[in-house]
Amino acid sequence: MSHPIVLLQGALVAALEADAGLTALIGAGGVFDAPPQNRPAPYVVIDRHDMRQADGDGTPGQEHRVMVHCWADRASRKAALAIVERVMAARFGLAPVGLAVTLAEHVRTETMIDTSTGQARAAVLLRFLTE
Repeated sequence: MSHPIVLLQGALVAALEADAGLTALIGAGGVFDAPPQNRPAPYVVIDRHDMRQADGDGTPGQEHRVMVHCWADRASRKAALAIVERVMAARFGLAPVGLAVTLAEHVRTETMIDTSTGQARAAVLLRFLTE
């Protein structure tokens, strides 16, 4: 059996890559596990994926917190937040094989203009409960 992080994150990446609205904003192949070395923004990076066991009455369960960074190609919070909107839409309807997603919620969004690149970035924290 695969680890719940692998199962959920695989489903999230598949949903993000299948989202035509997101692809229109960041281009094809714009979802990464680490900031790409040779690709300019815009793109999306799954920065962190933390999980804790949250077992119920005889049912194994997990709480996941996934931090997604959305990089725009300019100093525009509006551009970064347009990417965020697509990421938040993609969180619904995830169907990872081997897991049931019982909750998919948006916890918070932070925006900033990165002083080293001059680009806008938004960090989105998503929370999932799985069984």
